[in-house]
Amino acid sequence: MPTFSSKLKIQNMSSGKKLLYTSVAIVVGLYFLFLGLVDSKAFLAPLLIAIILALLMMPVARKLETWNINRPIAALISTIALLLLSFGFFTVVSFQVSSFVSDWDTIVENMKPKLEQLESMIYQNSPVDEETVKEYREENSLSSMAMGGGEKALGLASSLLGFVTDFLLVFIYIFFLINYRGKFRIFILKLFSEENQQEVKVVIRETTKVGQHYLLGKLILIICLSILYSIGLGISGVNNFILVSIIAAFLTLIPFLGNLIGMILAVAFGFIISGDISVLIGILITFTVVQFLESYIFEPFIVGDKVDVQPFFVILAIILGNMIWGVIGMVLAVPILGIINILFNHVEPLKPFGYLFSNEKKKSKKAKD
Repeated sequence: MPTFSSKLKIQNMSSGKKLLYTSVAIVVGLYFLFLGLVDSKAFLAPLLIAIILALLMMPVARKLETWNINRPIAALISTIALLLLSFGFFTVVSFQVSSFVSDWDTIVENMKPKLEQLESMIYQNSPVDEETVKEYREENSLSSMAMGGGEKALGLASSLLGFVTDFLLVFIYIFFLINYRGKFRIFILKLFSEENQQEVKVVIRETTKVGQHYLLGKLILIICLSILYSIGLGISGVNNFILVSIIAAFLTLIPFLGNLIGMILAVAFGFIISGDISVLIGILITFTVVQFLESYIFEPFIVGDKVDVQPFFVILAIILGNMIWGVIGMVLAVPILGIINILFNHVEPLKPFGYLFSNEKKKSKKAKD
């Protein structure tokens, strides 16, 4: 007959095995989940972008419907308005890019002495020797690149065609998502029992509100930052300052890293090309002042604390998004993480994760209220 201690050992062994099997199952499941996300980027990325943008245009569609415009027409007008806005943005950027290309010979001429200085500094202060650099240049010369020019041109054309297809597909998705939003809402409610439907309605409402407020706030913030960066970089003497300002403003969609990349880009277009120390000082002053205004005025009042997630998990989500879908994953990481955290806070077994992910200050504020 087994003793009490032997029974306890058996129970501990069985619970240990259960924990081990559960941990292995979670790790394997997450591995195949992320592997599937990487492989399904071509399908899922345009769909998720469309869902996020549809949330942004939902208030416009509702406003049109209050003017006795039927839902399909309101959805179509909202989609076309967003499409025209996108075309306007691409037109401004394309003009700036063409200006940059036309000035390319001047830029190369200005950068030549600086690159020579950089090369000599690398030779003196690193193990890299001149022979290695010459071999690299020969391997990547125009003549060697021309041999594979046909394949590269074909690849570029294929990438461009893929981008245009995905771009148009996003707007087709947006139209249907706005037009059939009521059907999707009823479908989600039907998945749950009647006693849980009220809680589900709250989740849907909060999810929609987070997406709309975050995106609208970010859009206004990007416009304000583009104007401020253009003024500062234009006065500083940065070449193609409008293009640099727009890119730097859009990079703020990537938290923490975006501002740093934008400043490096401005330094590359400004100081490295011109070599004038006053341009560098102007760039540093512009980014310092604008980022101060962004952090303490624009971000709190325009965007607010709409995504209730700890900064640590925001950084992890951005890194993971970059590993899965590149730049698109980095941009989508924050709103998706905010939506997932809402689900965590409303599903009873997942509430510990909601507590872990949520911002502690906001939680304590809600408790006081």
